[in-house]
Amino acid sequence: MTLDDLFLHTLEDIYFAERQRLKTLSKMAKAAQNDQLKQAFTAHREETEGQAERLQAVFEALGKRAQGVTCEAIKGLIEEREELLDDAKEASSVRDASLIACGQAVEHYEMARYGALIAWATAVGRGDVVALLQSRACRQNRGFRRGKLFDS
Repeated sequence: MTLDDLFLHTLEDIYFAERQRLKTLSKMAKAAQNDQLKQAFTAHREETEGQAERLQAVFEALGKRAQGVTCEAIKGLIEEREELLDDAKEASSVRDASLIACGQAVEHYEMARYGALIAWATAVGRGDVVALLQSRACRQNRGFRRGKLFDS
């Protein structure tokens, strides 16, 4: 395996993760009790749509078709969220806390993956790809630092 192979596999992994995220954020917004949390999940879904589009641009820059590869880590985090929601069936602050914790877990995973992709793209001299990925990473870090979505 080469660094290019590793980069492409990780890109496909995070693309899968972002697409799964699009499916789950609406469910998370519906499950939340707190109105601000509902709004935050809805806004984050819109941001995630833009992130998926930027990843498609990365695939294009590499001359590859945008496709995902099953990401077991994200599947596990989604399963964990489903289990927690089953345990906290009624809307409550505990349910909201579990949604926040699950959201934080995914955010940390994504930040680590994007950081690796940026480092590897830099190492192979793909400044065009770095710019696309940094645009996403900056948004991710701003949202994470803001604390509006997952640090309530």
